[in-house]
Amino acid sequence: MEFYTSDSSESDSHTIDYQNRNLSLSKVEDEFLNLFKTESDYAEIETIILYNNHLSSLPISLLKFTNLHTLDISNNSLSTLNVEIFLTCPLRSFIAKNNLLTNDSLPKFFESKSKMGQLRELNLSGNMLTRIPMQVLELKSIKYLYLNGNLIQSIHKDIWKLKNLHLLALGANKIREVPESIGRLSQLQALNLCDNKIEKIPSSIARLHNLKSLSLHKNLIRTLPPELISLRNLIELSLRENPLVERFVQHLSMTPTSLKEMSARVVKTSNLPYTPFDLPRTLIEYLSSANCCVNPNCKGVYFDNRVENVKFIDFCGKYRVPFMQYLCSSRCVENASTPLDPQPSASGFMMRKVLLG
Repeated sequence: MEFYTSDSSESDSHTIDYQNRNLSLSKVEDEFLNLFKTESDYAEIETIILYNNHLSSLPISLLKFTNLHTLDISNNSLSTLNVEIFLTCPLRSFIAKNNLLTNDSLPKFFESKSKMGQLRELNLSGNMLTRIPMQVLELKSIKYLYLNGNLIQSIHKDIWKLKNLHLLALGANKIREVPESIGRLSQLQALNLCDNKIEKIPSSIARLHNLKSLSLHKNLIRTLPPELISLRNLIELSLRENPLVERFVQHLSMTPTSLKEMSARVVKTSNLPYTPFDLPRTLIEYLSSANCCVNPNCKGVYFDNRVENVKFIDFCGKYRVPFMQYLCSSRCVENASTPLDPQPSASGFMMRKVLLG
């Protein structure tokens, strides 16, 4: 048997392509009944594309395709998924983006009682999920997981169970925190966390030694863990539209130092002696809160007033990553250097590559 795709004149005996056909559920069922007469006819099909139609549920006829490996039901109006499809079809790629699926829409199990153990790609982007489904964490063999554009508020700490994951896409959600356990995804090559509400990246991300692409743009990130520079395979890093980058492009500013801080700095830098009999307890506590200037050429300290400065750290010789550091004076900025930043400032091209991602 031969079937023709909607956008190609070439025949493919293993594919049904009904994308952009505006078909209703009953019309799809009728098409299948007209095309297939025997079980062997159904068994020939490995790929079905129902992208952008008018489906509110899956065609029951899909259960007859016993060798179905790829199913694309994106851009429909699906709010439920038939459990039977996962019991019958040996799917390797299941794409259901841009539908109306919620956490309750998914089968209660994926792998233990179904053939989903063979699944390699799962795309549920553009739906209404509020959390990463626990049943997804059962998919031990999955390599590509797309959950962009949902309503997910957190990454479950058991994300580490997806040990074969190569790509994890969680952009455009409502995530505020990234768990330390994400560093246990040892096979991960691409991590997309853009367009969320993340303020901090855990240092454990440095254990993702196979990571090549890291998308962090459009978040609330102010600092990056210095351990990030150990990711030797990382070739793409996106940081634009974060406070970290915005601070870099703003002019350096510093409010006038208070008399209290100026006096405390003199006491600390001059090593003036004092005892609880000399000063009130509150002042002693204040003096104990002194922070050393990050500039190794400066012996100064700061308390409440500091200079915030971004240094571009050499990143594997490819480009430079901005790291926030705090100095006691604006005079320290030009001469400040740290063990992480032994070289001159990066070129404009290198900076743009980091800032624009």
